[in-house]
Amino acid sequence: MHERRKHEHLQICLDTDVRSGVTNGLERYHLVHQALPEMALDDVDTSTTFLNHALQAPLLISAMTGGTAAAGDINRRLAAAAQALGVAMGLGSQRAALEDPTLMSTYKVRDVAPDVLLFANLGAVQLNYGYGVDHCRRAVEAVGADALVLHLNPLQEALQPGGNTDFRGLLGRIEVVCRVLDVPVIVKEVGWGLSADVATRLCEAGVAALDVAGAGGTSWSEVERRRGATQEEIATAEAFVDWGLPTAESIRQVRSASPELPVIASGGILDGVAAAVSLALGANLVGMAATLLRPATDSVDAVVRRLGVIVRQLRIAMFCTGARTIAELDSAHLAPWSERPS
Repeated sequence: MHERRKHEHLQICLDTDVRSGVTNGLERYHLVHQALPEMALDDVDTSTTFLNHALQAPLLISAMTGGTAAAGDINRRLAAAAQALGVAMGLGSQRAALEDPTLMSTYKVRDVAPDVLLFANLGAVQLNYGYGVDHCRRAVEAVGADALVLHLNPLQEALQPGGNTDFRGLLGRIEVVCRVLDVPVIVKEVGWGLSADVATRLCEAGVAALDVAGAGGTSWSEVERRRGATQEEIATAEAFVDWGLPTAESIRQVRSASPELPVIASGGILDGVAAAVSLALGANLVGMAATLLRPATDSVDAVVRRLGVIVRQLRIAMFCTGARTIAELDSAHLAPWSERPS
């Protein structure tokens, strides 16, 4: 069942428009153009560190897939591209592979990406359905990951037939995993954003980083609407197309609630300029998925070319704001859209 669902999710994302009905909110801000940057483009340094791991650019290939043969090919192409460009990568949810170990090979990418900052992935709610620290450890060790992502997806589970909707007491279980697991634990949403309140509670629970995964990109309520088997299922999902905290607002809230915690921005980020705005808003790393999915069905080279364009866009945005380093690309370079000169 998990394998069929993974295949359906992949095909729907490739073949149909499943974008959120809201924008990610990044268009409400602009980077202040510096006509006299007093630097050369070659002076721009996009390198950074995240969870003590050196990266050539502050980019993450966000979790997309796994659990089918096609997904395995996609993961390997994404991972090889991440290795080539020195960026991070997240794997799709590994629940399918823990329940059917023959599927774990579709998540294994270390042979093509030995140096990549790699994130394993499980649904946090599975901690209420029999999963424990041992399952988390197995997910990490099976793929040689550097960290574990626990994703939060209450809306998706509520819309999925037979979804796992018992989120009671989950924070305490997440706290146990954070305390016991010997790799960092990252918590992320899947496309509806993290609020300040949730960020505060997760920070107190001991998470190593948060991925806001805000609204404005792929909407999993739209994906589930496309999967709906009855008119009732379709109609239920339709009401949630505009649901969630836009990415920009979620970055702002999470950063305000947890000033020191590493933050990943994701949710409808398609290019290097949007990545630069996200970093200026307070993110430390920028995740992208949809814009890389189709290239990943083609070849490693196609992913490298797309990522290369994004990195060049980021470099030029930094140059044109006078920011030599990622650390310098802060809120001082940002203005609300309403203040943009006419």
